[in-house]
Amino acid sequence: MLTGDQYLESLRDGRRVFINGHSVPDVTTEPLLRGPALAAKLGYDRHYRPGDDVHGPYFFIPTSVDELRETQRQQLHWDFPTISTAAALLMVLTAASRMRAQHPQYAERALAYFERSKRRDIRVVQGITDAKGNRALSPGKQDDPDLYVRIVDRAPDGVVIRGAKLHISSAAVAHDIMVMPTKRMKAGEEDWSVAAAVPVNAPGVRIINASFAPRPDLDPDFYPYSSRHVMTEGLIVFDDVFVPNERLFLAGELEHSATFVHSLGLWERLGSVGSYVRLADTLVGLAHLVAEANGLLRVAHIKDKIAEMIVYATLIRAAFEAAMTHATFTPEGWASPDELFTNAAKYHAAANFSTMVRNLHDIAGGSVLTAPSLRDLHNPETAADLRKYMRTMEGVDAGYRMRLFHAIRDFTADAYGGWKHVTVIQAGGGLYAQKVVVTNHFDMEAAKALARETAGVTASGEVLSGLHRFGPHGYGHGADEGA
Repeated sequence: MLTGDQYLESLRDGRRVFINGHSVPDVTTEPLLRGPALAAKLGYDRHYRPGDDVHGPYFFIPTSVDELRETQRQQLHWDFPTISTAAALLMVLTAASRMRAQHPQYAERALAYFERSKRRDIRVVQGITDAKGNRALSPGKQDDPDLYVRIVDRAPDGVVIRGAKLHISSAAVAHDIMVMPTKRMKAGEEDWSVAAAVPVNAPGVRIINASFAPRPDLDPDFYPYSSRHVMTEGLIVFDDVFVPNERLFLAGELEHSATFVHSLGLWERLGSVGSYVRLADTLVGLAHLVAEANGLLRVAHIKDKIAEMIVYATLIRAAFEAAMTHATFTPEGWASPDELFTNAAKYHAAANFSTMVRNLHDIAGGSVLTAPSLRDLHNPETAADLRKYMRTMEGVDAGYRMRLFHAIRDFTADAYGGWKHVTVIQAGGGLYAQKVVVTNHFDMEAAKALARETAGVTASGEVLSGLHRFGPHGYGHGADEGA
């Protein structure tokens, strides 16, 4: 395993990185990228154990419901590059299992890559979303064929790829990029059906970064959360990048063009839902604390909003637990979360997030945006005014209440909050993607059978008569049975 310092040294590998209009010779010293690198370093140090035969828990393959649940519990305390690595590698194993019968060579390469990654203790990010160009056109009909990553040359020992991947979190501080098709490809789109693990420092790779933290000197009092949790997003360019066969997991096989993104969607969405359980609980906690500080806990509409937030948080947790409890297993014995519950949970969390934030803002009030800096509380010329007018009651002084307002603003209404609003919806695919998967895995035949029973008809349209009209539910399920 690598220590944190060894990890930082591994990032000085000649990678081509850009941010805010300038190139970055060393991501470990660049002010706008050093935060994510240091967060990953802490993760390395937290997991490090000496020895040649040990590896981090992020390389663990769950084989039971309990192991799956424990892996997800641990992920809540990992840095993002580590979480991304676990999802990317479980994805490639899931894809390997689904491809083994038709393409055993790709399955073996995927397993070998997993073992190499474990031995090297690297971090892997997921390259999913293409530039896409005109969304109404397929890859082959774009005015520029590079708008979806594609194979531009083939050789006995590998392929050359060209294109770009967008929205790749932590790419600048990872080692490999797991490239995959962003969607199912059709006949004639074989060159765009490519999956591979590409080193960040491979010739032809460039990463152009953005961040919700455009300043390296964020005041930890004014930005209590985002100053400690910084994310970088990369637009990755593949400019005729050679990929050797041992890193190539798909090269034109259309029948599996969607296997990787579907497999990743499963693991990425489960991890997202696990983090949304914590996110939803945090929103409830902030709402309760600020309502308490404002003296509003007993006001009916405030209580109702907090109750709505509690229901939201509880339903996410319930579906998250159901996804693991109803896990499925590959022929190899690897556990995978249930697709129906995973996607339903992701959809519910994302579709209702903005409403929960609206409730929090409504409860907290306008001081979420207008509360002065804590530096003003320490300024002799303004301190007395703030101590007098920002307090509310015994036990709720200005400093405590102002910190609550700054936490709510930073977490939900500032640069990080805006980033979170978009990523909750888009991470793991937009809302429609979850609807598609839920629809595909819902037991529609059982639902139709219940509907026919209710209508008193059979599948062939025959009308049932007498007692045959009533199934095992019988009578007595009306709305008058009580709340």
